[in-house]
Amino acid sequence: MARVCEICGKGRQVGHNVSHANNKTKRVWFPNLQTVRVEKNGRVVRMRVCTRCIRSGRINKVSSRKIELTP
Repeated sequence: MARVCEICGKGRQVGHNVSHANNKTKRVWFPNLQTVRVEKNGRVVRMRVCTRCIRSGRINKVSSRKIELTP
């Protein structure tokens, strides 16, 4: 499974670690992905979504608890 947001497609970024002596070595940054339960087309599915999409409201999170109301 790729480390990519299923909503916006945000994936890994590459760059360099730069030491005090200005030595450069490759490094990778991964997005902050969370597995959340989302309502999609009337069904509840699990998706890997970045926190930016969760915070901006691009998804409808579903509660994992069942709430029973007693009259």
